[in-house]
Amino acid sequence: MHYGDIIIAPVITEKSSVVSSDGKTYVFKCNKNANKFQIKDAVEKAFGVKVAKITTLNTKAKNKRVGRYTGKTKTYKKAYVTLVDGDKIEL
Repeated sequence: MHYGDIIIAPVITEKSSVVSSDGKTYVFKCNKNANKFQIKDAVEKAFGVKVAKITTLNTKAKNKRVGRYTGKTKTYKKAYVTLVDGDKIEL
């Protein structure tokens, strides 16, 4: 897989901004089939940084309603990437 296929987008939410306030942790939306080793290689190649630790989780689908129609949101894999001291990613 190419690293563009693994990392989909950064997650910009209130919770992710609190987590990334230390300057070393970033949150990315990733491919559901990617494992930690593939995510680590993709982040290091894409941004030119050194990764210290990765924590992943699979999000659950939530119910959303628009008028009478009830549907579900999509599921995806979220990766919390912690970098080595001194490295930084400009998002």
